[in-house]
Amino acid sequence: MTVLRSASRRWLMLASIACGIALALSGRSIADDKEKSADKVAQPVPTAIITFQDRGGKDNKSVGAKVTDLLFAELVAKPEMYLVDRDELSKVLGEHELNLSGAVNPDQAIQVGQLTGAKIIVTGSVVQVESTQFLIAKIIGTETTRVLGASVKGKTDDDLGRMVEKLANEIAETISTKSDQLIAKTVTKEDRLTALQKKLGDKKRPSVVASVKERHVSQIVIDPAAQTELEWYAKETGFTVVDHFEGGKSNADILLIGEGFSEFGGKFGNLVSVKARLEVKAIDRRTGRVLAVDRQTTVSLDLTEQIAGKSALQEAAAKVAERMLPKLLNQEGDKKGKGKK
Repeated sequence: MTVLRSASRRWLMLASIACGIALALSGRSIADDKEKSADKVAQPVPTAIITFQDRGGKDNKSVGAKVTDLLFAELVAKPEMYLVDRDELSKVLGEHELNLSGAVNPDQAIQVGQLTGAKIIVTGSVVQVESTQFLIAKIIGTETTRVLGASVKGKTDDDLGRMVEKLANEIAETISTKSDQLIAKTVTKEDRLTALQKKLGDKKRPSVVASVKERHVSQIVIDPAAQTELEWYAKETGFTVVDHFEGGKSNADILLIGEGFSEFGGKFGNLVSVKARLEVKAIDRRTGRVLAVDRQTTVSLDLTEQIAGKSALQEAAAKVAERMLPKLLNQEGDKKGKGKK
């Protein structure tokens, strides 16, 4: 009997130790998962809030606008969010005659993202069904066109502020934990260069000269970030790059002429947001024929306005180079084909 009791005690001790280890490991796993989720969004995500629609109910004609304002106030206070200024957003949408609401579709979201630099758009609707009220949000990635949702249910006489607070928390949590579905994966310079080399293949590269004028509103431009980036990609992918000042235009087959500007977007804590736009066209130097035209709008966050502006212009130039350089080879091939005929 004593032996049985002793064995039973041992088993209980072993079971307790095993449970303790399991709980410790479980706690560590949960903590690790939280850390990984928190690391997914290293910087505030540029987000635009579009006015919510009112659907159903006679008394909720202006609730959508209230929800939109309250939601902006809730989200702007969260450190992981960076909201596009409402006045600036309205101005941009008005200039392009885009009267968007909760019915915004992914294609329109892409357009708004390109115009404002927002990577995520939050919109939705307020639905009343008898005495029940639903706040339904659509979270749209402007780069991936992926749509995720968040919603809150309550009574029509419930405190609207508290309902919006809950909705804001759900939206922030969704963006934080599922950012990889909403925001396009960051492409390194090496990956971008490898993909571009693959597109270009082994075709003969023409010589190019780049001349891109840059300006930053209210700031002096020290060095041509976009021009340097275009030249770097051309050089690294096998093009003969002629310096605009030293070599002269007459020594190049193709002229890359453009203009870029950057402008202060806003401040978020210690970070400064700058939006940049770059326009570039490729011209056959001998004939004056325009071979390709491209443009790109980007947004960058950094500690200083000047560095953020340079980063935004560099990113814009990299994206233009990805699309434009392969077209220059095709143009060369077309000219050779016409010559044979």
